[in-house]
Formats: sequence, structure tokens, C-alpha cells
Amino acid sequence: MESSQDRNLPASERKLQKARDDGQVTRSRDLSHLAVLGAGALSLMVLSPLMFGRLKLHLSQQLSFDATSVAHPEIMLTRLQDMVAIGLLGSVIFAAIVTTVVMLSTVAVGGWVTSLKPVMPDFSRVNPLTGFGRMFTKDKFTEVLKMTFLTVVLFALGATYLSSSIHSMAMLTLQPSTSALRHLTEWLTSGMGLLLLVVLLVAMVDVPLQSFLHKSRMKMSQQEMKQEHKESDGNPEMKGKLRQRQREIAQGNSIGAVPKADFVLMNPTHFAVAIKYDDKTMRAPQVVSKGADLLAMKIRDIAKHNAIPVLQSPMLARALYANAELDQDIPASLYTAVAQVLAYIYRLKAAMRGDGPMPGEPPQPFVPPELDPLSKVIASTPAS
Repeated sequence: MESSQDRNLPASERKLQKARDDGQVTRSRDLSHLAVLGAGALSLMVLSPLMFGRLKLHLSQQLSFDATSVAHPEIMLTRLQDMVAIGLLGSVIFAAIVTTVVMLSTVAVGGWVTSLKPVMPDFSRVNPLTGFGRMFTKDKFTEVLKMTFLTVVLFALGATYLSSSIHSMAMLTLQPSTSALRHLTEWLTSGMGLLLLVVLLVAMVDVPLQSFLHKSRMKMSQQEMKQEHKESDGNPEMKGKLRQRQREIAQGNSIGAVPKADFVLMNPTHFAVAIKYDDKTMRAPQVVSKGADLLAMKIRDIAKHNAIPVLQSPMLARALYANAELDQDIPASLYTAVAQVLAYIYRLKAAMRGDGPMPGEPPQPFVPPELDPLSKVIASTPAS
């Protein structure tokens, strides 16, 4: 099993996308805390004058009694419903603002993720041993250290702020209620501003920190990278077998082109190659069909049935089978060898038409050893 020290390669796009599909993206709790506190504080400051005005108006109406109220007590229930509606409306507006800001702050860091996997039941999380092990990870240690620092800073700031203003707050009891409420509001606003400033500074550090930790968790080892390449590009062995199978199918389908060939070369029974050349439409001779073993025998039988010459040229047959593709020009290094055979075929066909003497033995043209697969096998076999 590979250790974390082996994971020193940056995560690939495929792994990052898979992690995103699983809901694993960069998230900053401190930025969410800042969004909740900041949006909540600003919403209270903006909405409180309006809400207090509405509540004051409705409260004055609730506390007003006349003969109609006494004669019809159900009016009190209607008033209560109005008060509840006002309170619920204010709460819904406040919650909607805070929720929207929190969602925007979350999306701003890690982007929008549509995955249900993080909320799906995972019974491994209730395992006490697994949970105990997660308590001592690098991420948890960083989180505990950060929360401890934040707590100490907030506690020190709160104590300093309270100690510096406790005397002025005590003097508010000697002031008129309107002036006292105004000073109390300013005191609470200043304290909330200091709190938000600290959380903002921590969030500015936490956002890049969480991005770094996420990238660190996503790092890959050499083995994981190789495995991903195999999965992306396909297993080389399976791809080789697939290509071999495709070649076999193509060669089998090429049987129908044998009657169009000018001649067939064999080795003498293992390989068969059907060659065609038309100087008006082709730049060079082409292999129109080829096969090995039983397929070679079938090519030979079809050629004989269609009166197509079949010649024995082992080296050239092996070289063409190994290096020439179907319906493609033969390799340039085999032009001379195939030309010699073509010249022989032309003389043979002319003699059969009665336009010339019958040629002698078929030629055995020179084939470069590096193109003959049998020569390669012999060269690679160690001497005894």
C-alpha cells in the first residue's frame, strides 16, 4: 500500500472531476461563518428600523381597546394573527438574505456542485475506530489549530472591548432612554464590526489554505497516474488484441478482392498475398488480399479457380504480408522485387495469349532482410 509520501504528483483533470462529481471540492467554513455573521448583521441594521416601526404600529393597535373589542373578542385573535404574520415575514426575509449570501460564498470558493453523494448514508462514518483515526489527520490538526487561534483572538478582543467601554455603558442608565438606546446601538455595531473584521482576516487566510489542503489530498502517486492512463487510453494488451482481431477481420473480408488480383505470392503454404497493379489508376502495386494458414489456402484456391497465377516466393510473400497494408501502396523498398515478379507475370500472360515464348522459372527477387519477419526471428535467436 502506498504511503502519503508517495503522492507527490498534482491531481489530473480526470481525478479532480471525479472528486467534484463525488462532492469533494474546496470549502471554507470561516468564509461561511463570515457570510452568516456579516449578512445577518447587515440585514438587522437595514431591516430593524422598518421592522421596529411596523411592530410598534401593530403593537399600539393590539393594546388599544374600545367598545367594539369588548363586544367582539374574536378581534383579538385577528390582531394576534396579524402580529404573527409580521414576525414570520420578517424572519423569512432575514433567513432568505442570509441563506442566499451563504450559498454565494460557498459557490465562490468551490463552484456549483450537483451531487447527492455527500448527503447519502455512509455507515463507515459511524465506525468509532474510523472516526478516531480521522481525528489525527493533517486536516483536523489544522482545523483545531485554526479554531483555537480564532477563539483566543476573539476572547482577547472581546475582553479588551468590554473593559474599555464598561464605564460608558454603566453611565447609560443616567441618560434618557432615546439617547441610551442610540449609544447602545452604536456600541453593539462597533463590537460587531470588530468581530467581523477578525473573521474576515481569518477567512482571507482560510480560503487559500483550504485550496492548498484540497490539492494536497488530491495528489496522485506514480502508480495511480499509470493506472489512470491505462483506464483512459485502454489497456495496451487489450488494444493490441483488438487491433489484431480487426486486422484478421479485414483480411478475411478481403477474400472477395482476390479475383481482381494480377497474381498471388505464397510461402509456400503459411502466407498468401494477392497483388494488383493498374498503371492508369495506381502509383504503385497494392496488396488487395492477404492471409495466413487456412486463409492463405483459401486465397490460393480462389486464385486458381479464377485462373490467377500463383507463385512461390517465400521471402517476398512474408515481407509483403508483414509490411504492406490492404489497399495501400506497397513499401518503396519492395518496388524492385514486386516489379520483377510483375514483369514475369506479364510475359507469362503474353505467352498464354500466344504473343510470345513461355518464360522460364519464376524470379526470386532480393528482399531486404529487415523486412522479412523470418530473418528477424533468426537474428534474434541466440547462438548455441
